[in-house]
Amino acid sequence: MSSQDFAVDYKTMFDLKGRVVLVVGGGSGIGRSGSLGVAAAGATCVVADVDTKGAEETAAQITASGGTAVSLGVDVRSTESVNAMVDQVWESFGRIDALIVTPARNLRKRLLTYTDAEFDDVINLNLKGTFRVARAVGEKMKSQGSGAMVLMSSMRAYSVEPGQSIYAATKAGIGQLAKGLATELAPHGIRVNAIAPGIIETPLTAPITSNPGWNQAYASRTALRRWAHVSETAGPLVFLVSDAASYITATVLHVDAGWTAIDGRYDPPV
Repeated sequence: MSSQDFAVDYKTMFDLKGRVVLVVGGGSGIGRSGSLGVAAAGATCVVADVDTKGAEETAAQITASGGTAVSLGVDVRSTESVNAMVDQVWESFGRIDALIVTPARNLRKRLLTYTDAEFDDVINLNLKGTFRVARAVGEKMKSQGSGAMVLMSSMRAYSVEPGQSIYAATKAGIGQLAKGLATELAPHGIRVNAIAPGIIETPLTAPITSNPGWNQAYASRTALRRWAHVSETAGPLVFLVSDAASYITATVLHVDAGWTAIDGRYDPPV
């Protein structure tokens, strides 16, 4: 289709009615926010998580609000578990229009004290887990000739502090994974992007938000001088899986209140 043949309905560009969106990691945090967001936009949301109770709670919130959702269990550390989950979604709905992948672990520890087992655990969950899900869903999307994926990078892919080396490496890798996958799947009508959140109030960041000094230091580092509520990630996720982002692929969208744009922590007088 040429650009001249393309017509957009401005009233429905964010509308996800009739679409099936799989949110892996939807049992809490950004994944839960994304699930609630796509469901509110009209999608049927499949909430998948290793925390099956959390996934059930997210799905229950959606249905209580009049939306459509189901929950599934999945462990992204297992290829068999991922493939079984994706096959189940495909058998139930016959399509997967969009994918959001959020599971991650942040083990705050200085690099020289990391053990091989700890390194492998973080890489296996964050980077390889994302790869497993994207690979399995990508095959299904290829067969239907359309789809949109959003992977989860981080501002730590660009700005690192002590104790964050391995986590940051996984998030940088996910950003590059999204870009490479986007170029490979574009001929099949599939878009792949990532978001790079900044400081978001989630269970993952509880060790920071519970420490007043640490909490305020992070807030002051952003242009908006505050943390993000997790619900503020829903808009970017809905945007990237919707037709409003139809010409956006191979992009990492920063959702960080200017964290990666600000040069240092000092506000000069001029």
